[in-house]
Order: sequence, then structure tokens, then C-alpha cells
Amino acid sequence: MGNFIVLDQTNLDQEHICCAISDKKCREGYQLKKDWLRREMKHGYVFRRIDARAKVFIEYGPAEYGWAPIIAPNYLLINCFWVAGQYKGKGYGKQLLQMAIDDAKKDHRQGLVTVVGTQKLHFMSDTNWLLKQGFTTVAQTHDGFSLLALTWGDQAVLPTFHASVYATSQKEETGLRVYYSNRCPFSEFHVQNSLIETARKRNIPLEIIKLESSEQAQQAPCPATIFSLYYKGKFITTDISVCMDSRFDKIVEKQMGKKR
Repeated sequence: MGNFIVLDQTNLDQEHICCAISDKKCREGYQLKKDWLRREMKHGYVFRRIDARAKVFIEYGPAEYGWAPIIAPNYLLINCFWVAGQYKGKGYGKQLLQMAIDDAKKDHRQGLVTVVGTQKLHFMSDTNWLLKQGFTTVAQTHDGFSLLALTWGDQAVLPTFHASVYATSQKEETGLRVYYSNRCPFSEFHVQNSLIETARKRNIPLEIIKLESSEQAQQAPCPATIFSLYYKGKFITTDISVCMDSRFDKIVEKQMGKKR
């Protein structure tokens, strides 16, 4: 097993953050993610990763400061949680999860909570794996998102989605609408460059909504605040690759076909 390190204010400039390590296109987004982490660390946010050049990491922090439209008093909110490549199936995920549990109990929290896809969605944790670790589904949306919680007290108040998630739009939408934040180093470039160009080529109206604060994210209509794309008022995907011209048509047509 490898060693794990925690990123903090003293080493964040020198250490990598797992994703977009060598992606020159996303250099700005990489720095914006580090800036985002630096601000969130003031609220107790934790970024823990393997001490290697790999995508093996977990991020979590107090849910009251979380960038998700949930109500979860006295919980820790797990954001990104990833074990990739040659590191899969070797127990790293269980180690990282146990460290989050230990931190939550040390801080006298009621449990852990996370937003996932009812079925696996891009840029979100593995739903089935978390259920096998003892998480339970406490809320779901019609768009295919689930809220999972792991609790250890009989008196724990279960988390819920914010009412904004269930609100329906009263206007007839014809174009694309995207919500995103700098929680991911890939989002800035692909929304502000790839998606704009992709929509322009197809003459599709595009509305971009960047979530700039936890308060905005907590009131958002989209459970996934890294990246959520909607078309004609319907949720399409959390997959940032949809922004690219080569991927857009295939993903959108597939999802729109499912919703007919």
C-alpha cells in the first residue's frame, strides 16, 4: 500500500491535485481549482491523495459549507472520490473512505453524505461501491441523482436535497444551459471554449451559469455542481467531454432519445 498525504496551505502550491496534471489546455482551470481548494480549506476542507502521480484521492468537508444543494446538518460532504488505473481493486478506496469516517467521528459528525448518480454518472463517485460500504439512499431526483448517507447514530437526522433541486422551470427552453464551478480543473476551459464553439457551430443558444460561491451552489437546481448540461430543459449529462465537437451530438442524441 502507498502512503497518503493531505494537501494544505503549506504544500498546495508544490503538490499536484491528481486531475489535469499535464493538460496544457486546462492550465488556467488547474490553478483555479487550487485557488478554490485554498479558500475551502479555511472551512475545514480536506484533499487527501496517494503520494504518487496518480488519480487516487478523496475530497470532503463540512456539509454546511458544501458546494451542493443539500441540507445535511453536522455531516461531512464527500465531493470527488476517485481510484483509477492500476490502483483499482487494491483497497485504496476503502482506506480513503475509512480516513473520512475517522475524521467525521473525530469531529463529532453524524455521518458522511455524497451526491451520486442513481446509475453511475461521469465525474461522480461509484454508486454501487458506496452502497456496498454501508451507505444508504436517502433521496432521489427524477433526473437520476441520488443522495447517499452513511450514519452511525440512531438519532442522526438524514440529509435531503434542497427544494431548488425539485423546482420545475415555468419557461419553455429551447437551447443549452450549463451549470459549472471550479471544483474541477477541466470545467473552465471546456465550458468557456469547447462548449461555446460547439454550440456556435450548431446555432444552438447557450446559457452559461457559473457557480461562484457555496451559497449559489447550495441553491442550485442541479445536484452536480462540477458540471451539469441541460438541453431544452432536460438534464443531459455530467460528462464534460460533451463540450467537445466530436462528442456532443452522440451524447445529446442518446440522452434525448431516452427521455422521449
